[in-house]
Formats: sequence, C-alpha cells, structure tokens
Amino acid sequence: MDSMNKTILIVEDEEKIGRFLELELIHEGYSVLKALNGRDGLEMALGGKADLMVLDIMLPEINGLEVLRRLRKSSDMPVIMLTARDEVMDKVAGLDGGADDYMTKPFAIEELLARIRLALKKHTANAKDNKNLLTCGALTMDIARYEVSYDGSRIELTHREFELLRVLLENKNIVISRDTLLEKVCGYDYMGETNIIDVYVRYLRSKLDDVYGIRLISTVRGVGYCIKD
Repeated sequence: MDSMNKTILIVEDEEKIGRFLELELIHEGYSVLKALNGRDGLEMALGGKADLMVLDIMLPEINGLEVLRRLRKSSDMPVIMLTARDEVMDKVAGLDGGADDYMTKPFAIEELLARIRLALKKHTANAKDNKNLLTCGALTMDIARYEVSYDGSRIELTHREFELLRVLLENKNIVISRDTLLEKVCGYDYMGETNIIDVYVRYLRSKLDDVYGIRLISTVRGVGYCIKD
C-alpha cells in the first residue's frame, strides 16, 4: 500500500499520544492532520482532506462514538477507533456505528500501522467495485460483469439495451435527449431509423416495467428520457 499522498487525521485529546502518532505516521510517509476534540475532528473529517481517521473514544466536546455517528451520515471514510480500556461495549458500539477497526491503548505502533494499511486498501478496493455498480431501487447494473439484475433476478439485455440503460443510470434525474442517446448508444455515424431509441426504450420497458410492475424510465415529451431516483 503506497502511503505517499495519503492523509491521516488523528483525533486525540492526549497531546503526547497525538504527537507520537503524528511522528510515526510522517516517518511512514503519510501526511497528518490533528484535532484535540471531537468537534474539530468532525469538522476536519467532513472537510474531505483526510483519507482515514484515527479516532479516540474519550474526547472533549463530542465523544468519538458521536463523531463517528455524525460522520457516517455522509462519509464512508475509514475509521480506526482508539479505546483507553478493554471495554467490550465500546468496541461493539464502535463497530456497530461503522468503525472499520479498533485498538485498545496501550498498543504497538506497528499493529496500528498495519491496520491503517489494511483499512486504506479495503476502502480503495470498495471504491473501485462501487464505480462499476449502478443502481436505482432494486435494479443493479454491474458494468464490469456486464450484468443487470432486479431484486437479485438476472435480466438478459442486448448490447444496445444495456448501453441505453447504462447511460440513463449514469445520468439519473437528468433528462437525456433522443439525439444524445442515439449518439451514445448507436455511435456518431449511425444512419438507421431515427426512432430507434424509442424502440429500445420499449424493449427495456417490456423486460423491466412489465415484468416487475415498476415505472423505471420516464418519457419527457418532446425532449427525451430520464430515470428518476
């Protein structure tokens, strides 16, 4: 795992521990941000400049579990919790709240560094997987595997049906004109029927809307089509 250009946010009110962690992380090639209380830590985490947060549970102003709860409303940044005592309830609450891992103080710095590397690696892998997945309700499209399913049931689509659905899912809540869809699905040099997009929308509706009783693709008269969340 390349630590270069990764930034670790340390939220720890014991300045000696914070400084020790900072020096070790810098030595490993990370950039470091520090906060001494939960309020500042949360603000910095939501600022989006850190790749991972090392978060103490016992903090002034807002405790670590509350910081984690608020962070998870809008961010999946990896979080490693630090707990001063070997409290099972703290660990359970932290992991249930969305922490990726926890360490009990005192800990070996090598172990924390290993867990940081692992959490960053997992997060990078998940981000890659998520980029290949497009969803709308129970509908899922896996671009890498070239598969579409609704509520777990596979749906067989032709190449053009798949591409049309992909463009609409990638631009959810945006109305895409027929011309743009024609260009993206059939190519710039397409010389066939001008109503081909309407035909493929009908095909998709027969395989999705008619089978599952949903209304996936909306028609915007005189403009084009749209998939709304």
